[in-house]
Amino acid sequence: MSKLDQLKTMTTVVADTGDFESIAEYTPQDATTNPSLIYKAAQMPHYRELVEDAVLHGMREGGADALSQTRATIDKLAVNFGSEILKIVPGRVSTEIDARLSFDTEATIKRVAALVELYQAAGIDPSQRVLFKIASTWEGIRAAERLEREGLHCNLTLLFSFAQAAACADAGVTLISPFVGRILDWYKNAENVSGYPTDEDPGVQSVTRIYNYYKRHGYQTVVMGASFRNLDEILELAGCDYLTISPALLGELVSTEGDVPRKLDPERAKTMDIPRVSYDEASFRWDLNEDAMATEKLAEGIRLFANATRKLEQFAHEVCHNC
Repeated sequence: MSKLDQLKTMTTVVADTGDFESIAEYTPQDATTNPSLIYKAAQMPHYRELVEDAVLHGMREGGADALSQTRATIDKLAVNFGSEILKIVPGRVSTEIDARLSFDTEATIKRVAALVELYQAAGIDPSQRVLFKIASTWEGIRAAERLEREGLHCNLTLLFSFAQAAACADAGVTLISPFVGRILDWYKNAENVSGYPTDEDPGVQSVTRIYNYYKRHGYQTVVMGASFRNLDEILELAGCDYLTISPALLGELVSTEGDVPRKLDPERAKTMDIPRVSYDEASFRWDLNEDAMATEKLAEGIRLFANATRKLEQFAHEVCHNC
């Protein structure tokens, strides 16, 4: 068996891409997207029809206001890609909420409502097949808490700290995406080192701590490791609930053989002496502030996703101009 096949026996594998061909090749259960991935995929000639359909929708539904047209276009583009992905994967697709809404609970909920309508119009039940990706800010977690109560499921992304993970679990969110590789990047730069032994990788250690905490206290929130830099990080988290993996690393996993031992085990975690914690807004913000890595990477991640969305909007505008 390939390492990918072995990994699938203990972990749900998710494709981290907007390219349908890559998704079909590796037969994952779910798929995740973000503005950067959709921007990259949208420029591929064979997805042109999806882009043009979104642009026409934006022109039709956005009214005379150019900003409204652009936002309607971007929402429809996300749903077009999500709908096509759902023809390939048997599970769910994660659809990103505009990162520029990361500090606005009400606007986040409103944007999700617009996406729900678009998915329903496409014949897809979002409560069954979509995870709405929201940044793990205090405001984002509160939005997710309300959405979950309404039967809509959320993927809390840009998660770098234990405080974020604990608050997400208490809010009852469906899934979190701790960013393994970006944590590693920060520590390599801060400590001026080229790397770490895999079991000492700070990103791996962060996900391991969160996983054990969730299992010890019986939380149902799914832990999905994300943003991997190498194969060793993935294999060190074998047994994690979900892992979302890029096509390049999926290719490495499918082309290599060898034993893949389970590293994370829910039964073992249940025996660990791990105290339960809870956060109100003040203590959440303080603990996040005390974690320099998490504070910096969260802010950076929001900026990067917001910039990718702006690039996607500009691309859609250019397509619109040429229609």
